[in-house]
Amino acid sequence: MTNIIPIASDHAGYELKQKVIDHLQKRGLQAKDFGTHSDQSVDYPDYAHPVAQSVDGGEFPRAILICGSGNGMQMTANKYPNVRCALCWGRELAALARQHNNANILSLPARFITVDEALACVDAFLDTPFEGGRHQRRVEKIKKS
Repeated sequence: MTNIIPIASDHAGYELKQKVIDHLQKRGLQAKDFGTHSDQSVDYPDYAHPVAQSVDGGEFPRAILICGSGNGMQMTANKYPNVRCALCWGRELAALARQHNNANILSLPARFITVDEALACVDAFLDTPFEGGRHQRRVEKIKKS
């Protein structure tokens, strides 16, 4: 896994994004911050698309997106064929998204999660491997043929 983690948020996720970036740095990782860079109102797709493109195209294996509910970022990212973005609000969900679904982008709901739980989700997302096996067959069926 690369030591660079792309990350982006909208205005609602800006404060949490800064805390996640600090957490990544404490883990010895670098964040590639795709914005936004303040809490001024912005449109979440403007920030989700570049991150999703970087994962879809293979530049980065994993990324993190943050918005108020996590839904807008997740919906935007999942438009890309090689992206499996999981909306998670608990450590176990993040671990299962990796183990069973090979999620490659984590979406966090800034308005509905504590900082501690968000950081636990980040750790589970980054530390949990994909199990493969029967799950690989299922993941392959996600793409529309």
